[in-house]
Amino acid sequence: MTLSHTPLHDLSVAALAAALRQRHVSATETAQHFLQRAHSQQNLGAYVALNEEATLAQARAADARLAAGSAGALEGVPLAHKDIFVTRDFPTTAGSKMLVGYQSPFDATVVSRLAGAGMVTLGKLNCDEFAMGSANENSAVAPVGFDAPAPVRNPWDTSRVPGGSSGGSAVAVAARLAPAATGTDTGGSIRQPASFCGITGIKPTYGRASRYGMIAYASSLDQAGPMARSAEDCALLLSAMCGPDPDRDSTSLDVPAEDFSRNLNDSLDGLRIGIPKEFFGEGLAADVRANVDAALQQYEKLGAKLVPISLPRTELSIPVYYIIAPAEASSNLSRFDGVKFGHRAKDFTDLEDMYKKTRAEGFGAEVKRRIMTGAYVLSHGYYDAYYLQAQKIRRMIADDFQQAFQQCDVIAGPVAPTVAWKLGAHGNDPLADYLADIFTLPASLAGLPGMSVPVGFGEGHMPVGLQLIGNYFQEARLLNAAHRFQQVTDFHLHKPEGF
Repeated sequence: MTLSHTPLHDLSVAALAAALRQRHVSATETAQHFLQRAHSQQNLGAYVALNEEATLAQARAADARLAAGSAGALEGVPLAHKDIFVTRDFPTTAGSKMLVGYQSPFDATVVSRLAGAGMVTLGKLNCDEFAMGSANENSAVAPVGFDAPAPVRNPWDTSRVPGGSSGGSAVAVAARLAPAATGTDTGGSIRQPASFCGITGIKPTYGRASRYGMIAYASSLDQAGPMARSAEDCALLLSAMCGPDPDRDSTSLDVPAEDFSRNLNDSLDGLRIGIPKEFFGEGLAADVRANVDAALQQYEKLGAKLVPISLPRTELSIPVYYIIAPAEASSNLSRFDGVKFGHRAKDFTDLEDMYKKTRAEGFGAEVKRRIMTGAYVLSHGYYDAYYLQAQKIRRMIADDFQQAFQQCDVIAGPVAPTVAWKLGAHGNDPLADYLADIFTLPASLAGLPGMSVPVGFGEGHMPVGLQLIGNYFQEARLLNAAHRFQQVTDFHLHKPEGF
């Protein structure tokens, strides 16, 4: 299906919304088009659940509102949700055997708010189990069209990982299987897969988007955000997603919803972009650095000023994160015990035996590794030595950012040290995955907004992303900086061959 010679799947969220409002295409036709693409590209493993009846019912309802003139801001535009958000019309697994067959009686707040803006849900997207992973190789759920669990494949090179944990979301957008998707970012799980797949993604300030109905990994770090092809699209989605939710999420901030697209066309003259020296040292691949440097030069042409800064505790972010996040995970995942919902072992002798066998069968290797790590650092005799010290350093990392923001308005650097690696390359070395998060972890620990913007291609013609980090509640400034860059470049318009 085409619209003025442009296939529907090549239209941006903004363009689709306009076409639907002007009745150039119906929401039902649009949904059918993307469902067909989801079925035709099953080899990527992006979708784990489709419900065509529910999707088309939502689309018909959107068409009725469009006809009545009572449409929402994104009426009829389809999207897909990371399978970490609970949904009434689609099963929710969080990529785990523990939740296979689970159907939520309610929608997550993020899901309901996007539906309130008129968006139509295409399905649920693959992710690392309980959002734990940097490659989307940890899912224990069979994707649509598969008989067994399979890793999500990067559409730029299907022998490579898409990044994680929101790998299915990044792949769906990059391969034009959905115009947009939701993701979650605990230590970089929106930004890193967005970088690896050549799309745009933003993690807002912690507490901007409600965590109600978002299956918890690490409660003080998890944050929802949009993934789309452009900063403009992300701004439209983020505006619909965010806002206080005090009755259902105690970590939700009492900050009113806002229009994040309001400053998209502001000039960048005088914008001070901080360049942390710690992001450009040993370990950064030459191809990634070359693309990031070229992007920074483009920002200078747009009127921005590059300012050298320091984030001295960058290297400490890895041990700090991998103490705090597993500690919170060990507590959050204790609810999966086979009693009230989810998987339960078939054969057991007593309650304790049921707990042990259920959790042994239901959790994958990486989840078990993090639960055990978390239980260890919280145990008597180790709490003060590990967990308490990590929390102190976390505060120092946040202070480093505040020192830096006295000198600059936005911080820029690479999203990841390399482009996407080959499937299975880190299979026997989980630490290699952890080290790949070094540039995304600091902003997560500080609760700051951060985003990934496509800026070129590196080794193997694989996408490279530029990371932009802002101070608290500066999402509009980040999106403006990204949008102005995308107005003079076309990296965000490139797509994998054959899609």
